[in-house]
Amino acid sequence: MNLTKNVMVINLGLKSIRCIIFDQNGMKLGSAAIAVHTAVNDTYVEQDVTQWTNNAIKVMQTALKESRVSRIDFITVTTSASCLVCIDENGNPLCRALMVSDKRAKREVNEINAMPEFQSVRDKTGLDMSVSLMLPKILWIKNNRPEVFEKTAFFLSPNDFLINFLSGKVVTDELNALKYHYILSQQSYPEALLKQLGIPLTKLPKVDIVGSKVGTIRKEFAEAVNINNDIQVIISSYDAICSFIGSGVSDEGEASDVSGTVTVLRTISRKNNLKSSKRVYVTPFRNNEFQIVGGSNNLGGGLIEWVKQCYYQREEFPYEVMEKDARESEVGAKGLIFLPYLLGERTPIWNDEARGVFFGLERMHTRIDMTRAVFESTGFIDLDISEAIRETGAEVNSVRLSGGLARLQLISQIKADILGMDVMVLSEFETTASGAAMIALSGESGVYSNLKEAADKFAAIRMIIKPDIENHKKYKYMYELYRETYEAMKPIYSRRMEVLAQIRKERDIQIENL
Repeated sequence: MNLTKNVMVINLGLKSIRCIIFDQNGMKLGSAAIAVHTAVNDTYVEQDVTQWTNNAIKVMQTALKESRVSRIDFITVTTSASCLVCIDENGNPLCRALMVSDKRAKREVNEINAMPEFQSVRDKTGLDMSVSLMLPKILWIKNNRPEVFEKTAFFLSPNDFLINFLSGKVVTDELNALKYHYILSQQSYPEALLKQLGIPLTKLPKVDIVGSKVGTIRKEFAEAVNINNDIQVIISSYDAICSFIGSGVSDEGEASDVSGTVTVLRTISRKNNLKSSKRVYVTPFRNNEFQIVGGSNNLGGGLIEWVKQCYYQREEFPYEVMEKDARESEVGAKGLIFLPYLLGERTPIWNDEARGVFFGLERMHTRIDMTRAVFESTGFIDLDISEAIRETGAEVNSVRLSGGLARLQLISQIKADILGMDVMVLSEFETTASGAAMIALSGESGVYSNLKEAADKFAAIRMIIKPDIENHKKYKYMYELYRETYEAMKPIYSRRMEVLAQIRKERDIQIENL
C-alpha cells in the first residue's frame, strides 16, 4: 500500500492558470497551464471569471493525465490577492473580476478615508486605504453597478471563489481577509465601518486559519474532472504569501524575490518590535509563528513581456535574444534609466498615477540599451522594496530568487550587483505552487508538523550568484538617479492625468495577456 500523500495545487496568476501535482516529498508529478486574458485600459483591469473555472478543469485533467497518479489526497488554491469577484447565491459570477491593479475606486478611497470609522480601523490594522484593496472595490460596485451589488450574495477574492467552486463552501483565509481590512487582533471584520459603507457583513466570507481543512470536493466537480471524490480541500493563501513560503526562507535576514508577472519581495522576522509601515506590509503568519515583511509591485516579469511585445515579437527565441542584447550594453545602460511603473505602482511607492519613463535617452541609444535599462529596473525594484523593509527594523541580508524571471541569468546577476548581496536561485521556479503545497501538508492535514520540515523537501538551491562589487558601486549612483527621477516626475504624473481627461474620452478596453 502506497502511503505517500499527493497534493494538487490550482495556481491562478495574472497571466495563466496552472495545475501542479506534488507528492509529499516535493516531487513534481504533473503540471499544466493555460493563458488567462485581461481586459485593460487606463483604469480598467478585469478578467472573465468563467475562463478561470473552464480552464481550471482543463488544466486539472491534463496534469492528472501527465502525473499518472490514481489518487489525490489534498487540493488547495492560490491566486492573486485583492481582486474582487461578485457571486450570486448559487456561486455564479455576476460580472468580470476587478483585478488588483484596477484603478477605478479612487473616489471611494477618498470617501472611506474621510470617515471617522476608518481612522480606528487604520490604527488597528496599520493598513491605509488604497484602490488595490477590497472595500473600495466593493463600494465602487455599490456606487456604479447597483444592480450587481444587490444581487451579490458574497464578495470574494479569486482564492475564495475557486475554493467555493471546488467545495461549495464560502470561506477565506485570514491573510486574504486582511485585504478587506479584517482586524486580525480581534478576529473580526470592521463592522462599524462596513455599516457606514452600507456593505452587509453577511456578504463577506467566513475567515479561517491558513492550512485549515474546508471539507471535500463537490461530487459534481469530481465527476467533471474524473478524480476521486474524497479529496480534502485545504485553505492556503494568496500567491505572494505562498511563493514566500515556497522559497524556504527560515532565518532572520533571508528574503525571497518571486518574480512572475509581478515581483514579490518579502523577508521573515521574529522580532517583536518592528515598526509599522505605510510602504510595506508587516503580516503575522499563522498564530504569530513569525512575521512576513514586504510586499508586491504591479509588474516584474511582466516588464520583460512588455519588452518582448515592443521589440522582439519577430524573434524565434525572444528571451535569449533580449538577454544577449542587454549584455552588449553596459552597467547603467549608457546612462539610461527606466521607471517601471507601466500599471502604476504598489509597494513601496503606492502611486496609482505613476507611469513608465525612459529618462536620459540620447541619439546613441538603441533597443539594446533600452532592454538593458528595463533589466536593471528589476533590480532597482528589489532595492527599493528592501530599503522600505529595513525601515521597519527587519533585515535583508540575502535573497532567494524564483519565478519565471529567475530563468534569465543576467537579471539574477544584475539583482545581485544592485543589492550588493548573494542571491540564491532555487531549483523549483514554481514556488507559489510549492508553497501552497507546503502549507497544505503542514496544516491540519498533519503530514508535516511544521513548514521547516516541508521546506527541507521542497526548497532546494540550484546556484548562488555573488555580486560584482565594482558593478555594485556603479549601481549605487544609478539607483540615486532612479529615485531622483521618480521624485521629479511625481507632480507631473498628476498633471498628465488632468491633461488626458481633457483631450480624450475613456480609452477602449484591450484584451491582453499580461
